[in-house]
Amino acid sequence: MIVTKARDNGLVRLTREVAEWLLTTPRYGSPHGVSVYVDAKLERSRRFDAPGLIASFPPAAQLLRYWTPELCWAEPERFDLVLTLGGDGTVLFTSWLFQRVVPPVLSFSLGSLGFLAGFEFDRYRDVLARVMGEEGMRVSLRMRFTCTIYRQSASGLPGNGGGEGGEALVEGEQYEVLNELVLDRGPSSYVSSLELLCNGALLTHIQADGCILSTPTGSTAYSLSAGGSLVHPAIPAILLTPICPHTLSFRPMILSDSMELRLRVPRGSRSTAWCAFDGKARVELRQGDCVVVEASRYPFPTVGAGEMEWFESIARTLRWNVRGAQQKGWVGGEGGKSCAEGGEGEDAGFDIDFDSDEKDSGAEAEEIG
Repeated sequence: MIVTKARDNGLVRLTREVAEWLLTTPRYGSPHGVSVYVDAKLERSRRFDAPGLIASFPPAAQLLRYWTPELCWAEPERFDLVLTLGGDGTVLFTSWLFQRVVPPVLSFSLGSLGFLAGFEFDRYRDVLARVMGEEGMRVSLRMRFTCTIYRQSASGLPGNGGGEGGEALVEGEQYEVLNELVLDRGPSSYVSSLELLCNGALLTHIQADGCILSTPTGSTAYSLSAGGSLVHPAIPAILLTPICPHTLSFRPMILSDSMELRLRVPRGSRSTAWCAFDGKARVELRQGDCVVVEASRYPFPTVGAGEMEWFESIARTLRWNVRGAQQKGWVGGEGGKSCAEGGEGEDAGFDIDFDSDEKDSGAEAEEIG
């Protein structure tokens, strides 16, 4: 299955190139290649030219197929491997397509960022030949969140304590997110008033523009911009990062992935709040509503480029721990040269502890006397 960055016509031709290579390269004892699924929107694309591909390679009539979001939702087991052509946004879109079981995802860097896309497209033939051959692939399971919205029941019947004051709550939408859940004030001019509960117990009241609950994968995204820490994706954790809090002491926290966190809009709040799930499906939470966040049973498997891939990505994209040249040393007086220029002179051996041997000797004599 190939997922191509949306609204980028230049990548359509590259999608055609990869698909043709996969279809025509003999593999697994067959005279032809493997079945390839591309976006159903490319079926009528002139740039992709599916009729021309079938005319030049007739077996493609049976091997070339098309995926839709509905197919990804209903039958994820159809796909053995997902290739993404784009940037991190394309990888997040792939996570959005597979809201339950996710096939292994191999990402080629063709976008503006590359935290999640670790392979260069120029080497796609070598990479795919190795992954689909005897060597196989190295897969890392990235944590996702299951985010469930609960709305206050209009009937007002007593519940099991899920709502504020024990009101019944009605389960609403549910989303699987790879990066983060963002709860903010939306178009309101008021500071958000939220309650954060951990395993059913009130943890704190939040007065801020909003709050971010991020996975380790999302630690390089919005959470980082809001002052959160970088966390290696192999660490199971939930990052709690406030957005412009109205207290100096509300610092970002790293919590256990075993916790169930609940963000609730108090009934007395003067405004509503808005949720965003990986930047999509913006949903309003009214007074009494809440969103529950917990570690998902369906992780996101990514094909890795190496053990140091994550460190290389933050060094490449964020220039992590990169600084300018250090100040040059200086040797000599007015006409002296810097150390880098090879300057030499009578002060080349100058010791900052003593002005001269003579002064040092005098100081010792005075001390003895």
